[in-house]
Amino acid sequence: MKRRLLLQAAAAMPLAAPAWRVRAEGAGDAPSDAGWRRFELTTRITLADPESPATLWVPLAETLGDYQRAEAPRWTSGGQSSELVRDERYGAPMLRVAWRGAPGAHTADIVQVVSARDRAAAEPASLSPAERDFWTAPTASLPTDGIVRATAERVTAGIEGDRARLRALHEWVVERTFRDPETRGCGTGDIRALLESGRLGGKCADINGLMVGLARAAGIPARDVYGIRVAGSRQYPCLGTSGATVTKAQHCRAEAFVEGAGWLPLDPADVRKVVLEAKLPVDDPGVAALRARSFGAWEGNWVGFNHATDIALPGAPHPMNANFLMYPCAMTPNGEADCLDPAGFRYDIASRQVAA
Repeated sequence: MKRRLLLQAAAAMPLAAPAWRVRAEGAGDAPSDAGWRRFELTTRITLADPESPATLWVPLAETLGDYQRAEAPRWTSGGQSSELVRDERYGAPMLRVAWRGAPGAHTADIVQVVSARDRAAAEPASLSPAERDFWTAPTASLPTDGIVRATAERVTAGIEGDRARLRALHEWVVERTFRDPETRGCGTGDIRALLESGRLGGKCADINGLMVGLARAAGIPARDVYGIRVAGSRQYPCLGTSGATVTKAQHCRAEAFVEGAGWLPLDPADVRKVVLEAKLPVDDPGVAALRARSFGAWEGNWVGFNHATDIALPGAPHPMNANFLMYPCAMTPNGEADCLDPAGFRYDIASRQVAA
């Protein structure tokens, strides 16, 4: 099969981003040049069965707020079709490649350059009623009724103001959850099951997902941001990468909207990661400082893909196993490849800093 080289301008994405999304983030499209680092992300994928029909979806980065600038991706593939697409609900960008069963290598190579910088404050903004409704609405894995609402109401009882209520929820999540090293990948993000179990252990999609779900249940707009770490951390080694390979460095962050201030960055899951991996008590002075920073700041060694919780992949024959597109996803007549087994799935992701 003749391989194709495709270059695509970001402006030519086949589906426009939803109007609510452009409005919510458009204020950050032209930030200053202070503190930026530029990273080249390279994803190489080879599906195991070169004879079987298959479809592949790979998450892509895009410009987000005033902390991330994404350049147009470029790729090669041996598929019969390959195109940039977005899901209908969130407008999450991705590359879709299809092989229709003709013999030949089922391979794809994707390169994207993304600039990132530390995020230390929310951007002043407001939300329309439609935007507020969208980011407080429940989804299958982020319900806002039952035990989720009861927990949010109990934690925020008697507290006035969204920022103060949000802080109370953040502190509760840090205190009550723990990072479970036995959890596969980033966790499932099924927050009702997490709360009903009474054992609040998991990884970032669980812990930050719980933060998002509790905020929504309290009437505060909130969303996950699914992405990947791309460089080392100035804070703790476990909060960054070591070397060029970032195949298993996926990380989900969270943000919540405070009227008049904008989208506030949050990451209680990283506090629990440091407690576990650095073997420190939660009241350690360094952990306490990180805990304070995790309410309102992100380190710029990470690239965000999308906010698409419970995403429906365009053209997929059935829902994907995960609740989010943070890893490559491939489907064949035999089922869905295990995205948490990159050796079996056969994909590699690398990151390197490049000149600005």
